[in-house]
Amino acid sequence: MRLSELNTGDVCVVAKILGHGAFRKRVIEMGFVKGRPVRVLQHAPLRDPIKYAIMNYEVSLRAAEANMIEVVKVDDPAQIASLESAGTVEVHDVAESIVRDRHRIVNVALIGNPNCGKTSLYNELSGASEHVGNYSGVTVDAKLRVFHHKGYTFRIVDLPGTYSLTTYSPEELYVRRYLHDNTPDVIVNVVDSTNLERNLYLTTELIDMDRRMVVALNMFDELRRSGARFDYEMLGGMVGVPMVPIVARTGEGVEKLLDTVLEVYNDVQPNVRHIHVNLGADTEAALRRLVDALKGVPGIQRRFSPRYVAIKLLEGDREAENELAGCEGADGIIALRDELRAELSQLHGEDISAQVAGAKYGFIAGALAETMTAPPVDTREVTRRVDNVVTNKILGFPIFFAIMFFIFWATFVLGQYPMDWIESGVDGLSELLNRMMPDGVLKDLIADGIIGGVGGVIVFLPNILILYFCISFMEDSGYMARAAFIMDKVMHRVGLHGKSFIPLVMGFGCNVPAIMATRAIESHSSRLITILINPFMSCSARVPLYVLLVGTFFSAHAALVFSGLYVAGILVAVMTARLLRKLLFRKEETPFVMELPPYRIPTLRSSLLHTWAKGVEYLKKMGGIILVASIVVWALNYFPLSSHDNPAQDSYLESIGKTVQPVMEPIGFSWRGSVAALAGVPAKEIVVSTLGVLYTDDEAVAPAKLGERLRSVNPHTGRPDFSGAEALSFMVFILLYCPCLATVMAIARETGSWRWAAFSIVYNTLLAWLVAFATYRVALLCW
Repeated sequence: MRLSELNTGDVCVVAKILGHGAFRKRVIEMGFVKGRPVRVLQHAPLRDPIKYAIMNYEVSLRAAEANMIEVVKVDDPAQIASLESAGTVEVHDVAESIVRDRHRIVNVALIGNPNCGKTSLYNELSGASEHVGNYSGVTVDAKLRVFHHKGYTFRIVDLPGTYSLTTYSPEELYVRRYLHDNTPDVIVNVVDSTNLERNLYLTTELIDMDRRMVVALNMFDELRRSGARFDYEMLGGMVGVPMVPIVARTGEGVEKLLDTVLEVYNDVQPNVRHIHVNLGADTEAALRRLVDALKGVPGIQRRFSPRYVAIKLLEGDREAENELAGCEGADGIIALRDELRAELSQLHGEDISAQVAGAKYGFIAGALAETMTAPPVDTREVTRRVDNVVTNKILGFPIFFAIMFFIFWATFVLGQYPMDWIESGVDGLSELLNRMMPDGVLKDLIADGIIGGVGGVIVFLPNILILYFCISFMEDSGYMARAAFIMDKVMHRVGLHGKSFIPLVMGFGCNVPAIMATRAIESHSSRLITILINPFMSCSARVPLYVLLVGTFFSAHAALVFSGLYVAGILVAVMTARLLRKLLFRKEETPFVMELPPYRIPTLRSSLLHTWAKGVEYLKKMGGIILVASIVVWALNYFPLSSHDNPAQDSYLESIGKTVQPVMEPIGFSWRGSVAALAGVPAKEIVVSTLGVLYTDDEAVAPAKLGERLRSVNPHTGRPDFSGAEALSFMVFILLYCPCLATVMAIARETGSWRWAAFSIVYNTLLAWLVAFATYRVALLCW
């Protein structure tokens, strides 16, 4: 807890001092060091400031300053008596034992460039299985895990990848605000060892912040194989930050990294010191004037060092201005900043940000010249040769479409074999149940509701796993970034940014993380349009329905129809994007700046871990929302029971279906199809489970598979509920209509407004009806 949270009369022991630089040094000099007992003596009439007793004297701190001191509250009267009556040495021993026993928590933040291996390190440290991809934007939010090492509890946070700590993109702003609002004990700056010059730019910004830090030199095995020589210990001594070589994907060096973090945390690491990256005589003179002015602003030094704030103000950083706004003397500081910017621009004839960046890259180049020998051979030659083929102006698009077609073919054709095995198991279980259980409500619930609903969806697990494995392989290899590269021109003509392509492809897996991944798009309007069209990307939740209906009605052309559904979603997304850009959003141009990482052969372990994680997530849905939905659908379809007076009484579900039937009949839906579509609003997997429940009550075809039940003649209408035309219309409608609830909430969260979520529900559903109507009418003419 924080010292500011204690009440008058409470006794505590100092555990750690948060903050940094001059503020931290000042508080420590006043006696607030780890293991010192403190008593709260008195709060001022307005609760601020607060008077404390420490080291036989009294001192007052503002609540904001006391909030930067973590303490362990002492409640045991015997321990309090020991602390207040024993001699100096004994007091220290008792207090140290209290901190040692009750407060050994280290808060660590992982910060680094996109694609530097932060998430791989996070997985290795915490035993998590977060998705790792060989392109930027995989991590779109902070992830927290807790683990233990040598008696300490580590709370590790994986932050989004960022090239700097400006506010150019949403993920950069997110990291910046996280460091402002939270004070990690140690920052682990993850650096790609094969690209040190670019990666170390972020390191210089963290050095400006004056935070305790360790640099993790990831992918060090690739640096060794290249033949380069790097004296990382010498460089660490030069910049005042310890450096540890690691290979995150294998765990090499991770133990040493954690040990170094503990050394920095306990202030026993000999290489730790604060340096200033020299930005040139003129800039340094301007910074000194700004820093002197900032030191007079109360509270400005608690979160970031005055030098870091001064640099950002000189660069014209909007977030730095917002942090300063409202502080005493802010107007005078901004006026001074404007004067200094004008002077520097006149002296150098270029933007201040360019001056600062040039000076920092000059510092990095000089440091690496002293500590590193370049590899004898260009390590990116293989990547360039592959790019000459896969991004070729003639071969690029055919290769991309061939890859996507292969993924759909593998999902359907290869997935058919394990799907048949699971389906045989489900049918066998159903037959066994029918033989062993007596007739009644319980048997009907289990056989028709649970097995018919959940079993009807679980058979498609292999198809889901194959789809995710293929997408994961594309991402891990580095090809996904190339796909965005070759599609930028197309995206631009649609009215989107080239970076929009990656979230759209991710939508084939799941729309929710795909919508979150749009944070990597700097353009606000492009990001918003990408969010709104992402639900048209056919997510894996729709795959069970496609496999069911395509396999039943179009098995001779399965891969073609399967691909056609995905293409249909893409075409509707393109049309919508152009419409939104023309009617609602002005043209907003941002440069296409995207790292193209070197190709890497994905590890089977990484791809399987990602695939397994998605499989577990799918199975959890089976035992959660889909099980509950299946039981609810079964109950609504089972009750009320027919009576002697009214043997033809409709079930609740049939009544609902027939109520909406006038709206859905023009697009070829039976009342069962209408109910299945309604049931799919919470989650699209429920569509198949609902069909499984609704088509299990026909005894004439009870042993048959669900596809055969769909083709069987409905005794009430004299024709099947589904034919080729109805199946196409149904799939198109499910492809396009309102997003699932999780996606709707993601849209509201990422756009910051429920208005856009409501727009997505209404627009998508109306569009789905119109396209399904056209599809149905054309299909009837063809059939």
